Amino acid sequence: MKKIAKKSGRWIINALLFMIFFIPFYWMALTSIKTLGQTLQSPPVFWVSNPQFINFVTAFESIDFLHYLRNSVIVTVGVLVLQLVTVVPAAYAFARYEFRGKGILFGAVLATTMIPAQLVFLPVFLILSKLNLINTYWSLILPQAASAFGIFMLRQNFMQVPKELIEAARLDKAGELKIMFKIMLPMSRSTVATLALLTFIGTWNDYFWAKVLTTSDAVRTLPVGITALSDVDGGVANHIIMAGNLIMMMPILIAFVIAQKQILKAFAYTGVK
Repeated sequence: MKKIAKKSGRWIINALLFMIFFIPFYWMALTSIKTLGQTLQSPPVFWVSNPQFINFVTAFESIDFLHYLRNSVIVTVGVLVLQLVTVVPAAYAFARYEFRGKGILFGAVLATTMIPAQLVFLPVFLILSKLNLINTYWSLILPQAASAFGIFMLRQNFMQVPKELIEAARLDKAGELKIMFKIMLPMSRSTVATLALLTFIGTWNDYFWAKVLTTSDAVRTLPVGITALSDVDGGVANHIIMAGNLIMMMPILIAFVIAQKQILKAFAYTGVK
């Protein structure tokens, strides 16, 4: 009876989690194929017999979608590259070097994860303004160029690599950069893939920095560009906005499918350790 109750409890929890994650996605997908009138109906419509796939064409043509898409790609790739350059050495130093104040410094790094972007917006804006970087790609890339969570995540993984392996590499006259990129990173491939996916999702969906650090559409990304769809069809065009959001989500879903195996490996590896 206890086993049955335990299994039933798991099924209920899994079902609830599935509903929590699936229902918003279903509602977005459903709204994207409704008419404007159906989006305003009360009670709401939970099924559409005549899907309006033309909404996706309208969303694509109503704004310069490819322009915003290109900007999103440039900013996301820039953030991913810079985070690789900053996070890997920092995580390696915290994992493998002993120096005075290491614990305090690492604690300070972790503490930054609790500081919302809105709190540091003003100093970031002033610094970028002094450097004449407002309304450039750099203004969207630099505020996200380092990740405290990424440093923590990689540090934990690097600490699990046997010290003997590092010492053997040093005896073979391997430099620190070679150890980092030829030994540590390949052995942490699953964690790096997970971190890259989380960074990709966060940057791709970022609205705040793209809104407050730009003054024109020249470098604005998809999350900001899609807000222009709100007045299509002469009203609050939720159906067009949802169609645009669904198109914007496609790269995230593709990236998740590609990295899924590595993510599962990362969680399984962490669980075993």
